[in-house]
Amino acid sequence: MKEVMIMNMDFKRKLTIPMEIKEQFPSSANMRRIKEERDREILDIFTGRSDKILLIIGPCSADNEDSVLDYVNRLAPVQEKVKDHILIIPRVYTNKPRTTGDGYKGLLHQPDPESGPDLLKGIIATRDLHMRVIQDTGLTSADEMLYPENHKYLDDLLSYVAVGARSVEDQQHRLTASGIEIPVGMKNPTSGDYTVMMNSIHAAQNSHTFIYRGWEATSAGNPFAHAILRGYTNSKGEHLTNYHYEDVLRLCEAYEKRPELTNPAVIIDTNHENSGKDPFQQPRIIQEVLNNCQYSKKIRKIVKGFMVESYIEDGRQDINGGCYGKSITDACLGWNKSERLIYELAERLA
Repeated sequence: MKEVMIMNMDFKRKLTIPMEIKEQFPSSANMRRIKEERDREILDIFTGRSDKILLIIGPCSADNEDSVLDYVNRLAPVQEKVKDHILIIPRVYTNKPRTTGDGYKGLLHQPDPESGPDLLKGIIATRDLHMRVIQDTGLTSADEMLYPENHKYLDDLLSYVAVGARSVEDQQHRLTASGIEIPVGMKNPTSGDYTVMMNSIHAAQNSHTFIYRGWEATSAGNPFAHAILRGYTNSKGEHLTNYHYEDVLRLCEAYEKRPELTNPAVIIDTNHENSGKDPFQQPRIIQEVLNNCQYSKKIRKIVKGFMVESYIEDGRQDINGGCYGKSITDACLGWNKSERLIYELAERLA
């Protein structure tokens, strides 16, 4: 009897490789200069040469180029006013992880949220958006590394990379992070286990030889891989926080037990489980962490900044909701409240 091979996957087309995309959509000399200067400022914060605070702020997902650019253009003059105390990194997340796999997966999958997936258009759209951020505002952005093999499409544009709670234990994410030159934040997993996060940081800070995009690659190790505390979910599905004094102090102690790790650092994610997905709690969380920084030198030394989900309008809507600048994924803090948050943070740091 003849064996019949059934393919459960339809290979639609071979996508353009990163080198070709970069040739078609090259960064300019001025963009490269801006990124170099910004990267140096950011690294100074992680090494302790600068006592500024990082603020990684922006929409839950970059769902619309016009409204995201509108948002980032509002950030630019605010950055100028607070530059002595805060370095703002726009959160331009072009991939959206989905817990069940359902729902909007981000600009990479769907450049038009109301249309079907088009990954080639998505690759071009994500690169174009990050380039426009630099061109229009002089800022460089952060993105989540949801798919490690896609990082090369954007590696000449980004200044910060995050590895999400569901990806932090994945080998390919860890090893790819070890070959990235900019800071990579490793979130605690959804279980809240610090050991998983610390092991991920260890892996990312060391050299590895592995398969990457069909090549045998050797990484140099990333000394700026660090922790992100984002809260967690217990076995009952309840939201639990890990931004309080005892939580951050426990992270300090975890770093002390791992002397091989360089540049101990943490970014506090003020939304997700830390806020119970209530974006209006984010300013309060920042104020509490700042109070803890004043009380403990250990905590102040390790806390390098905050991650905030913010957009033009408060809250969230469905994909076809029709409200300009309102998230179609997780709820965000609106612009007026976000602007006030930034100025209040700068005042506390002055």
